[in-house]
Amino acid sequence: MKLIIVESPTKAKTISKFLGSGWEALSSYGHIRDLPQRKFGIDLEKDFEPQYTIVPKAKKNLNILKKAVKKADEIIISTDPDREGEAIAWHLTKALGLENEDSYQRVVFHEITKTAIEEAMKNPRKIDMNLVNAQQARRILDRIVGYKLSPFLWKKIAKGLSAGRVQSVAVRLVCDREAEIKKFVPQEYWSIIASLFKTGDENKFDASLAKKDGKAISKLDIKSKEETDEILNDLKGAGYKVLSVEKKETRKNPLPPFTTSTIQQEAWKKFHLPARMTMSLAQQLYENGYITYHRTDSLNLSETALAGAKDLITKQYGQNYWAGEYRRFKAKGLVQEAHEAIRPSAPDRTPEELEKEAKLNNSQLKLYGLIWRRFIASQMSQAIIDATAVDIEAAANASKYIFRANGQVLKFDGFLKLYPLKFEEAQLPILTEGEDLNLAELKPEQHFTQPPARYTEASLIKTLEENGIGRPSTYAPTLSTIQARNYIEKDESKRFKPTEIGEMVNQIMVNHFPQIVDMKFTAKMEEDLDKIAEAEKKWVEVLKEFYGPFAENLKAKYDEVAKAEVAESATDKICPKCGGPIIIKMGRFGKFYACSKFPECKHTESLKDNNLHIKCPKCNEGDIIKKMSKRRKPFYGCSKWPDCDFAAWDEPINEFCPECKSILTKTKKGIKCSNKECKYKKEGEEAITETEKTETEKE
Repeated sequence: MKLIIVESPTKAKTISKFLGSGWEALSSYGHIRDLPQRKFGIDLEKDFEPQYTIVPKAKKNLNILKKAVKKADEIIISTDPDREGEAIAWHLTKALGLENEDSYQRVVFHEITKTAIEEAMKNPRKIDMNLVNAQQARRILDRIVGYKLSPFLWKKIAKGLSAGRVQSVAVRLVCDREAEIKKFVPQEYWSIIASLFKTGDENKFDASLAKKDGKAISKLDIKSKEETDEILNDLKGAGYKVLSVEKKETRKNPLPPFTTSTIQQEAWKKFHLPARMTMSLAQQLYENGYITYHRTDSLNLSETALAGAKDLITKQYGQNYWAGEYRRFKAKGLVQEAHEAIRPSAPDRTPEELEKEAKLNNSQLKLYGLIWRRFIASQMSQAIIDATAVDIEAAANASKYIFRANGQVLKFDGFLKLYPLKFEEAQLPILTEGEDLNLAELKPEQHFTQPPARYTEASLIKTLEENGIGRPSTYAPTLSTIQARNYIEKDESKRFKPTEIGEMVNQIMVNHFPQIVDMKFTAKMEEDLDKIAEAEKKWVEVLKEFYGPFAENLKAKYDEVAKAEVAESATDKICPKCGGPIIIKMGRFGKFYACSKFPECKHTESLKDNNLHIKCPKCNEGDIIKKMSKRRKPFYGCSKWPDCDFAAWDEPINEFCPECKSILTKTKKGIKCSNKECKYKKEGEEAITETEKTETEKE
């Protein structure tokens, strides 16, 4: 029997379809070994020697693998084709006793198809220790930063906080952007638009004021209403004449296929999918054989894929929609060109066909469609646009003003047929030089400069990538981690803003460990990890270069600190449980009220007024208050908990069910009863509450 080991059961199941009899495919369920959970696990005196242990949840599965290894005639390890996959393969050899290199073969493929697997089996290799050491160095670096800095944060702010090497930089970006927004001062500026038309043609078109007396007027040049009025007075009675008409044909190229970073950015822009969800869906598509490997920064495309795209384009859209030659793309920086961009495994497998087959759920289908269209579009012809720029002279008194009108018309859609980009057609009438025009009106418009926008998932990932912070495979877990730690949160527009605790942690890091949150320093660390993977640097040397100055600075900071900078503060509140004084404390999720007699009394309250001022329908004694679950999901419960266990996910309103007398709750669709066994609900216009009716009548 031949045994092949991969990371996931889904991948094992898909591979089994192509292997035939005499094979067994098993899964490691991710990492088998890792640094210990409850201790540092790195021997700093022995060149950062990691003390790996078997992951507790992997012990049962490891026994299954060991039994299968004993029975197997041939052992293939085929974990993913990246640093993490190489490290998992290496840990498997250690845990399964495959110390002899002849006792196993390492096989990698970038898509789970019969052809790719057969080709990979013809080219087995041994484990690439350069990739393993790059992963080990990253893991050890992250453990050092987390274990050594977190206690410092406990001392300075509150217990339970933690620091991360890449996460801390991401938090700093969000905090710095928030600081920019807070100190931003809007600047007033004006624009002047002339609405014009040809004699005998009632269709109007707009032209913007662009020059005065030969000097260009930039966006912020007209600063006030007074300056605007002066120009408008100048233009009274002016005649408008076409000064020049410039026509040119412009061509627009398609975007390259997706990498890990760009798929996360685009999935957020198109579907508002968080990075973690995008990567989860992409992994499902990869493991089921629909797309190539989804953790890649390469833009390389195989000859087979390019030929498949050409065939589909010419058959489905026509010869004129193919680019005419294979379009190849080159990624910036150091990438593994042996990898490919993210593309469909079979270009002729259209999203419409998969929808008919009903093999994918809606989310998987949406992401597959995006990947498929982006890849096919990358091999399609350019879009051709006819652009027109018209300068119109307005002669007024002693001054000459120039207005500019721009028009663009799509002449040939090309790749836009499949992958639309933001494009607005603007049709201008046929104009000739020297032609007189009629003024319909002059439209002065007041504007104010806007502060920089908060980061979205897409823009934060883009900034991390542009600055070399982390790697594409780390973006999703980084964003998830700093949200789970309550350092950043999303506002009502789903943009990131720092929490109070996030601001405090960032300030401590900036003040005491500026290198850790310095983008250039963090990017240099990523470059060093890349060099380890390319055998250009030794992993222990890289760790030594980092740890010496880091440990020295950490010791100095501990010597400086005698007490936490953020102290507990007194209040005039009394504990309802024991009568002791209530104080304000700082915790992982910000400030909160707590009894000063902790740990004897463990009473706590939210600092915010989360009381809905509605009596609990179950005990009729407590108030319904907004709470937060352990997973940071808001819910509503009785203030008398644990004596009363009333709880609801939807917000209660001060009205009661006409059928069972339980309290009603407000949902996105309308109103429903909080009693799970009661089916009463109202949707749409019927759902307006009595309270809302009363408020409306008052207005």
